[in-house]
Amino acid sequence: MAPNLMMPGNPRYQPKELVPIFGYDNTMAFVGKVEIANLQTLGEIGIIPAHEIALLTPDVIEKILAIPTSEVDTIERAITHHDILAWIHLARQILPEPLRRWLHVPLTSYDSISTAYALQFSLAHQQVLVPKTRELIKLMASMVRKQATTLQIGRTHGQHALPITVGFWMATILSRIMYCTAEIDRQASSLIGKLSGAVGAYNAQVGLSMDTSRKGEFEAKVLARLGLKPARISTQITPPEPLTMFLFSCLTLSAALGQFGRDGRNLMRSEIGEIREDFEENQGGSSTMAHKRNPINFENLEGTWLKTKCEFGKVLECMISDHQRDLVGSSIMRDFPIIVVNLVHQLNTLLKKNKLGTPFIMRISIDAEACQRNFQTSSKVILAEPMYIAMQMAGYPGDAHALVNKRLMRKCRLEGESLLMAMVHEKLDNDEVARAFDQIPQEILALLTKPETYTGLASQKALEIAEAADNFVKTT
Repeated sequence: MAPNLMMPGNPRYQPKELVPIFGYDNTMAFVGKVEIANLQTLGEIGIIPAHEIALLTPDVIEKILAIPTSEVDTIERAITHHDILAWIHLARQILPEPLRRWLHVPLTSYDSISTAYALQFSLAHQQVLVPKTRELIKLMASMVRKQATTLQIGRTHGQHALPITVGFWMATILSRIMYCTAEIDRQASSLIGKLSGAVGAYNAQVGLSMDTSRKGEFEAKVLARLGLKPARISTQITPPEPLTMFLFSCLTLSAALGQFGRDGRNLMRSEIGEIREDFEENQGGSSTMAHKRNPINFENLEGTWLKTKCEFGKVLECMISDHQRDLVGSSIMRDFPIIVVNLVHQLNTLLKKNKLGTPFIMRISIDAEACQRNFQTSSKVILAEPMYIAMQMAGYPGDAHALVNKRLMRKCRLEGESLLMAMVHEKLDNDEVARAFDQIPQEILALLTKPETYTGLASQKALEIAEAADNFVKTT
């Protein structure tokens, strides 16, 4: 029978890179890793005699790690009605007879399961999230640098605001991606395991002299074999905060990618048209409207964020349990990998290569002419900010903001003239306006005639973020 490698979540979105970690029939391998490390440690400290632990050969270990979850399910339903007891049933059939009695001693189920979860998410971070986030950051830095000076109208509340550049817009998202990625790294390094027994108090380890140090040394030895650190204190399960914070940091990165999706699909609107998705050969935009070019990748980025946000509610539900443990959260926690699966799907959306090997993110086109055209529709009035501030600084005694907002903008709307010309006409009838306007320095007056130059530090900040991104990739 073919293995069941389906991961949690919608089968439509299944990044193949995560199948070895979260593919269903592979998941019990991580319980196996914990149990094997436990046996090896029992041998190391002399609980298991040397001639018996010698029977735990690489071939035996390989077979134990290959126990498929589906087979465990079969035993659980038919015999044990308990998943770890079902796994133990199968593993004992593989272990040489002298070792069978030592399997799962002195563990409780969630020693294995909680630690296995930490192993899975740690591996997903190391093997998948780290390389993909670095690749994305590197490519986005290249785009930011390329578009650092491309003029664009900034938008707030869906309205034209002040001039920026395309590179600046992208840099605001790239900076968020870097921040979230660094937080994922930090939280991944804090993932913990536990082998402290049924209530977390090391009862068997201390009471039966497996931990003669009485300091949790046995637990530390087992977890060291797995590359994990122990919780400072635990119940039957690990404290929920480390895994919760790791998944939350994954959630924030999903949100940053969702922001790129929302911005992208809006900038692709027919009436804006400042960017374009690459349209591949044989791709269709609509089942009936053959002229359409839908922003499917940008929509996918945002939609996946919305799904992931809802999944995180399950994590929050598992922040508490009855006393030292209940089983309410057991079924819920099986869905936790969906958050990482969804995040990798978003990363893959941006990194997917075409037949020429070019990632999607590098195939996003910027229409500089459309950016300029959109900018021009508001160019007569978008310098309201520097105009009112310049008037205030030049000594205008009244409320210059109100002057621009209530008088000059009305003239601009009614008569179609520029804000600067409206001010020139206003000063003919208002001595206070005239005196202040005549005190404005020439370089500022020149600025008021060239709205495209009022971009502040947009280009500079874009280049700063691009450089920071390059350094981030090199040093992390």
